[in-house]
Amino acid sequence: MKPSPSSRPRKSSSRPKTTQTQRTPQKKVPARRTVEALTAPNRQLASVMREWFVAFLPPPRLTVSQWADANRVLAREDSAEPGKWDTNRAPFQRGWMDAVNDPLVEEVVVKKSAQVGWTASVGNIVGYFVDQDPSPILIVHPTLEMAESWSKNRLAPMVRDTPCLAAKMADPKARTSANTIREKSFPGGTMAIVGANSPSSLASRPMRVVIVEELDRCTDSAGTEGDPVALAYKRTATFWNRKKISGGTPTIEGASKTEERFLAGDQRYFHVPCPHCGHEQVLKWQQVQWDRGPTGEHLPETARYLCADPECGTLWDDSDRYTAVAGGSWQATKPFNGIASFFIWEAYSPWVRLSDTVSSFLEAKDNPERLKVWTNTCLGETWAEKGEAPEWQRLYERRSRDLMIGEVPEWGALLTAGLDCQRDRVEVSVWAWGPGLQSALVEHVIFDGDPSQDDVWDEVDALLQREWTSKAGMPLRIARLAADTGDGYSTTQVYRWARKHPRHVMAVKGTHRFDSSSPVSGPTRVGIKGKGGKVLNRTVSLWTVAVSVFKSETYSWLNLDQPVDGQAYPNGYIHLPQGTSDTWIKQLVAETLMKVKNRAGFTKLEWRKVQERNEALDCRIYARAAAYAIGIDRWNEDKWRRAQGYSPAPAPTEPRDPLPEGPRAPDPSGSDPFRAGSPSSGRPRRGGGWLHRRR
Repeated sequence: MKPSPSSRPRKSSSRPKTTQTQRTPQKKVPARRTVEALTAPNRQLASVMREWFVAFLPPPRLTVSQWADANRVLAREDSAEPGKWDTNRAPFQRGWMDAVNDPLVEEVVVKKSAQVGWTASVGNIVGYFVDQDPSPILIVHPTLEMAESWSKNRLAPMVRDTPCLAAKMADPKARTSANTIREKSFPGGTMAIVGANSPSSLASRPMRVVIVEELDRCTDSAGTEGDPVALAYKRTATFWNRKKISGGTPTIEGASKTEERFLAGDQRYFHVPCPHCGHEQVLKWQQVQWDRGPTGEHLPETARYLCADPECGTLWDDSDRYTAVAGGSWQATKPFNGIASFFIWEAYSPWVRLSDTVSSFLEAKDNPERLKVWTNTCLGETWAEKGEAPEWQRLYERRSRDLMIGEVPEWGALLTAGLDCQRDRVEVSVWAWGPGLQSALVEHVIFDGDPSQDDVWDEVDALLQREWTSKAGMPLRIARLAADTGDGYSTTQVYRWARKHPRHVMAVKGTHRFDSSSPVSGPTRVGIKGKGGKVLNRTVSLWTVAVSVFKSETYSWLNLDQPVDGQAYPNGYIHLPQGTSDTWIKQLVAETLMKVKNRAGFTKLEWRKVQERNEALDCRIYARAAAYAIGIDRWNEDKWRRAQGYSPAPAPTEPRDPLPEGPRAPDPSGSDPFRAGSPSSGRPRRGGGWLHRRR
């Protein structure tokens, strides 16, 4: 039986008891030897090892904006302020640049105006991934030409002037397989610079970072393979830390890809505090104010920004505005879902004055097409197309009382016409144009007959030779006629007829793009086919017309209110004379703008007919295209007066000294033998002769 623990004898300790004053001496630990305490060879070895350890340490974690502030150098070729990058110059850029470093953010979208430094920010993002986080990068531009231009004019100078990038990327002048205009390589990654219009450049290849420039300018489909942006984003599917970055200026409401991606995110706006009261607010165009002169003229140089707090009501100058932006911050208005979306416009930019924004608005406000460009590029907002057709009854009731069908108004200075071909007839509308782009219908003529035969075109020839007299007594003929080349049934015949009248007839083909840089582009040379389908040794000029642009413009002008009490007609007002039938007016408003989805599922705007016939609208659009091709959109007041038959007053001349006496004095009869071009000189005057007159 084992004894209990309490009954066990306690072992005596062999360690002698010590008192408080008698302690066991501790083992002495040698002091750490410093580099200075080492011998010379050991000191040198320790120094080398320390340098090696520092070299193997990971680089410090930086955000994109921190990397740019530390490394980026702006080149003279692509910057108005070359030199060291400073994010504090435009602090709102820090928001979308550093969102790239957020592990929770998969997609970054920037809806913007011009002049906010977006392209330079894209360069910072690219440089960060090359230097700090090497990855396969894909940069998508709308076209291959734009991609190559960015590579040569933006990327190459940035790499050259930023030392940390120049050390990692090959010399652009070295033509190797690893370094071309559209393909770059660097330690740990590659870079492909492609165009959205090239399906082959969007072939499947894994990419961690995809950057898309100008979403709205990218085509709807890369060949037959579908939406190029969706194809590019597909290439990031295998990366858990993928980044999708896009930005651009929006275009048309309901058809803007930039707007669509922005609304899909958390919709961040930059809030700034008032320098006087501290009230935080988002800058809006409605708060910009300016004065008028004693005669009502606008004074854009007086532009100020009104604080949104009604109790404050302070007017900021540009200095106050810059101070407010320096203290601003981004605030999301929707729940975060992995997409960080940002909106910015030029009121936040340190490179734009409010007076510049107001001046550009005053220049564009009376022209819908220029106002659309201003809305997109200055405000960064989409343009709402006026696609709602005005009521035909209202247009019928407001017909001009002092103008009859077949008459040219007193202010009419130019006649153009639009021609539309149908299977059994040709229809032509003749329009008069005047200052401020006012227009009036003169006549709408229908020529019955098969347009593929010559008979009907003889009648149209007679219309070209016809002369109208304006109510001011000025004789006028059709200056330019735009003829639709049709859907193929009568195309060759239209080409042949247009070739017979190269100075007065332009063959046109419509396109439905809303974002055309010019509503009328051309001309291009097109071969004419013979009866057997063989292309003859003849060509004709073919003009491309953005019919969607002119339809939106026409509807916006038709919606203008008729002036009362002797007020002047607004710019663009369309006069419909007495005698215009209700059937014709219904054709003029026979289409409306509708939102439809294409095969890829994207929403787009299309003009759809709401009436069976729309020949009046088509003829109006082609007549407007002819006027645009002549250049009346750029005519000033003096040119309009000359076109109306008014001769400008002669400029005052200073009295001249009397001619010297002698045999060389010119003969009053004009037969001076010493004067070139006189009848007796034997030499023709320069620029004369039948050949020059013919040209």
